[in-house]
Amino acid sequence: MASLRNADFALTVLAVLLLLFGLTLVDSAWRSWTVDRSASRSLVRELGLSDLSLFTEARYTRHPSQADWHTPFQDHPAALEHFPTGLLLMPPPHLIHLPAP
Repeated sequence: MASLRNADFALTVLAVLLLLFGLTLVDSAWRSWTVDRSASRSLVRELGLSDLSLFTEARYTRHPSQADWHTPFQDHPAALEHFPTGLLLMPPPHLIHLPAP
């Protein structure tokens, strides 16, 4: 029996991990199709919950509809973005299409 090289072992482990990851995606899709969401909807309606929380880092990325315009620049107006999720959110449409002067 031939011995496995380190690269063969690493590729085998990678293939097994990719297979397991694919199975988690399949399981998630299967569970989302078979779940009854009526209880969750009634709980949201009863508690009056608001928007979905997209990210957990900065308060202006948690609920973009609830953030004020100056929150990303609270440290300094020319400060660099120090939260990665701030780069994933687009500016509001009314700020992208400004009328020409």
